[in-house]
Amino acid sequence: MAHVEIVRSEEPIRLFKSDFLEFFTHIHPAVVLMIWIPVAVYFLVSAIAGRPSSASLIYIPVAFLVGLFAWTLAEYVVHRFVFHFPPRTPWQERVSFLFHGVHHAQPQCKTRLVMPPVVSIPMAVLFYGACYLILSVVLGAPHWVAPVFSGLIAGYLTYDMLHYATHHIPMHWRYGKFLRKYHMLHHFKTPDQRFGVSSPLWDIVFGTMPV
Repeated sequence: MAHVEIVRSEEPIRLFKSDFLEFFTHIHPAVVLMIWIPVAVYFLVSAIAGRPSSASLIYIPVAFLVGLFAWTLAEYVVHRFVFHFPPRTPWQERVSFLFHGVHHAQPQCKTRLVMPPVVSIPMAVLFYGACYLILSVVLGAPHWVAPVFSGLIAGYLTYDMLHYATHHIPMHWRYGKFLRKYHMLHHFKTPDQRFGVSSPLWDIVFGTMPV
């Protein structure tokens, strides 16, 4: 992602001339919860209802936790390699700014701290397709798809709510304070490091956590 200057104005940066398109660039975190909690619950209930008679129920919470853990890696990969993709052309720079640069330019804008559905829904479709391909087609375990995907969605919700909280909600617990400081350092000191939002795990693994 190209270097961006911090905008101090309280007025959100306008991304589109069209009011219709501009509307979809703003979202309240409650909307994210209303959309994705039912999806996570639906797939979890589907996993329980569709459990093969030969399988123990224990695989469902295990698969859910696998999905949660997988999200931490997905969060890191998307943030580092998609949102911070170094643009090489004006068109790429424009796309980079629309996806994530605007957040770095105006990090305290309340309506641009969680993913709008125009981004999160296509991403969810891609993640579901990856779950189906890996678990059902490659590994031959189709009954794992629903609980793993439910865990992925729960991980995404945790990430989005934590991201909003690090910017606008007091974090009184120790880990919350650590995440807040960690993410603020990403914004204001090391924008090409500290890509984890809900966890620094993959920054440690891939060497993007400064000493």
